[in-house]
This record gives sequence, structure tokens and C-alpha cells, in this order.
Amino acid sequence: MNAVHMNKEKTMRYLITLRVTKQPDSPPSPELMEAITKLGEEATRSGVLLDTAGLAPSAEGVRVSLAGGRVGVTDGPFTESKELISYALYQVRSKEEAVEWSARFLRLHQDHWAGWEGEADVLRVFGPEDFAAPA
Repeated sequence: MNAVHMNKEKTMRYLITLRVTKQPDSPPSPELMEAITKLGEEATRSGVLLDTAGLAPSAEGVRVSLAGGRVGVTDGPFTESKELISYALYQVRSKEEAVEWSARFLRLHQDHWAGWEGEADVLRVFGPEDFAAPA
């Protein structure tokens, strides 16, 4: 299905974030990188992949927070044991479709990088259509 046809149907955007929970000592294989590229090309041709990128380590980031009436800034790295490493933004017809793309991505890691473990969060992105018009 091409992007023009996809946009005529009711679609939703989903942000998928990827976290590493177990990192092998070996680098990712060329086969994994090739498989990721092919999956991305398939999703782009299908008109569902809007954007994707890797993320720098949290050591390079900051966290801005509001607590007790004060805005604070904390330099990374953050203490979470799971490092957020990438994101993808999909425009699909259902949450189930977003989950399937995420599962396919994780299965590539299972098939091509022994010992790697991770998790993907699938979060719907709100648009103007999700909020009532002002009265």
C-alpha cells in the first residue's frame, strides 16, 4: 500500500522506543544491519515509516523536571539500567500493526545477534483529532 492511499484511510501515529536490556560483548553483525535496513526500506515503501533514528547515550543528555514548584536540570547519564537507543515513528491503521512492526524489528535482533535482549515501547501519538474543539 503506498503512502498516498494510506493517508486516505483512518490512521494513527505510534512512537516506538527501543531499549537495550542485555548487551552482548560482540558488536552487531553485518547481517543484522542489512536486515534492519531492509525492514526499514519495506516500511518506507509501505508508507508507514515516517521517521527513525538512533539516540546518543544518556551520558550526552539532560533531564528537565518540574517538582515542588521548581524546574530542575540534571545532566546524564541517567541511572536506569536500560539505555534508550533508538526510536521509530509509524503511521498505521491500528495498534496491532505498530506492535507487529516492533516485533519484527526485535526478531531481527534475535535472529542475527546472539545474546542481545531489549524491549520496545509502543506509544500512540495524539493529534488534533484526539481533542475536543473549544466550545
